Amino acid sequence: MRSKPAKKSEPHADDLQWIERFCEMLWLEQGLAQNSRDAYASDLRLLGSWLQARGSRLVSVQVSEISAYLAARTAGRIGKPMSARSQSRLMSSLRRFCRFLVREGEREDDPTAPIEGPKLGRPLPKTLTSAQVEQLIGAPDTGTALGLRDRAMIELMYAAGLRVSELVQLQLGQFNPQAQLVQIIGKGGRERLVPIGDEAQHWLQCYLTQARPELLHLQRSEAMFLSQRGAAMTRQNFWQRLGAHARAAGIRSRMSPHTLRHAFATHLLDHGADLRAVQMLLGHKDLSTTQIYTHVARARLQALHAQHHPRA
Repeated sequence: MRSKPAKKSEPHADDLQWIERFCEMLWLEQGLAQNSRDAYASDLRLLGSWLQARGSRLVSVQVSEISAYLAARTAGRIGKPMSARSQSRLMSSLRRFCRFLVREGEREDDPTAPIEGPKLGRPLPKTLTSAQVEQLIGAPDTGTALGLRDRAMIELMYAAGLRVSELVQLQLGQFNPQAQLVQIIGKGGRERLVPIGDEAQHWLQCYLTQARPELLHLQRSEAMFLSQRGAAMTRQNFWQRLGAHARAAGIRSRMSPHTLRHAFATHLLDHGADLRAVQMLLGHKDLSTTQIYTHVARARLQALHAQHHPRA
């Protein structure tokens, strides 16, 4: 007779309440997205279940218990072996949770303080070639209001190197057609003025005069880009539309809206742009964040040399 699998332990009820309060704080005070909050909660519940099975509690977890759990996860004794990146995310979840407990007076010490996270190599951002960008830009059917809107959004995102949140939150008053500039409010409320060039200017004007009034349905809205229902575009909606256009353009590599921002920076550097100028255009606070694109440009040059040089 086959034995029944052991019943999975659940975190202590009080631990679950603290996890819920922690996630509420992440939303109310820091505006963390639902997916990120779910990831934090999942990490904490898994650790809470492991501790509960050993007669311990998440809110009173000790350094030795955290170290033992990390070792078990990394070795694959609990589920699949955990990568360094997953371990880093888990430590980030736990650090923020323990600091929250200290702030709320639930405990006096932070048990994560003595534990160092894994050293992670910074991954190179995925980007597109100039030819792929041209194919993507030409994919929307500009004979329709939605296609004209998508063309304008893709043109503007690539021309100005915008984050997807900056793109969908753009207001009419942030576009200066005379100066060919858009005013962007980026991370931390930092503002920057970004030039957009003739092509993006042309398609944005076409969208504003031809497609936007049709999408507006006689409503009032200050949002630049509108959905089919006349509401402001969402990140998810644009992501879905961009994915469909990428497939139509024959782009097989996995991409996200951020891929166009990466392409913007990489192509500028490929053509000799100054790194600090690219930093200003991207709205990066630190130059070190922008420097990752120099590695992308260098890797592309090496690949071209290997492909075309007769003695490579």
